Amino acid sequence: MHPRLWSTPYFTLYTFGVLFALAVLVAFSWLVRAAKRTSIQPELLMSFGLWAIVGGIVGAKLLLLFRSLPESLAQPSQLWSLSYIESAGDFYGGFLGALLGCVIYFWLHPELPAWPAADLCAPAIALGQAIGRIGCFMAGDDYGRKTTVPWAVTFTNPDAARVGGAPLGVPLHPVQLYESLVCFTLFLFLWWLSKRKQFDGEIILSYTALYAVSRFVLEYFRGDADRGFVLTGALSTSQFIAIPVFAVSITLLFIRLRRRMRISDG
Repeated sequence: MHPRLWSTPYFTLYTFGVLFALAVLVAFSWLVRAAKRTSIQPELLMSFGLWAIVGGIVGAKLLLLFRSLPESLAQPSQLWSLSYIESAGDFYGGFLGALLGCVIYFWLHPELPAWPAADLCAPAIALGQAIGRIGCFMAGDDYGRKTTVPWAVTFTNPDAARVGGAPLGVPLHPVQLYESLVCFTLFLFLWWLSKRKQFDGEIILSYTALYAVSRFVLEYFRGDADRGFVLTGALSTSQFIAIPVFAVSITLLFIRLRRRMRISDG
């Protein structure tokens, strides 16, 4: 589509970078607004969010590196290539990295209630994803597989092939927009659920479970080979990770619901 918003001989403004920055700003704005309706200090949540972002960026890059390890070992120079540096990385790597960053932050700041804070973050994460995936679409990254559906998109900009790797002149599923729509719908649902939640942790665990299912299905519409494969190609890397994420989320939801019911009965 339009990987570059503005180019000069000295500077290039990439669409994905602008939309990624917008996604972070919108997510933080939502988080601060939500925190003001609770007893949680917005400043603590802002710091918490920064830890999550840094952990997410590192984790996304590390999983991308692991996913493409054979190619990276064969051509180490690819690690410093423009396409690798500009790539957003793997979402689930970012998710696991952000989770580790959050665990460390909660350990350093026991005054911040973990489950209520995580619940506040869930809609913000989904909203940020919805915006960020539009950036992927504009860059030609994480592109879909070949299709004949009427709403197929065809990339023609050479930068889409250079930066995102999208094949040119081929009708593809706009899978990035599929995920953007899914994440925006998920944001609306989590926002609605947050006003009716029965126990702490319900919102973040609902997000992780629902996104795992959505991502598992959406992977079947992906066409980029660099998303990685496991089990002799039966599953993509994200599908493989989505299975335990869903299982753990549902288990924790059940445990916390049972705990809430015991407290109510007592």
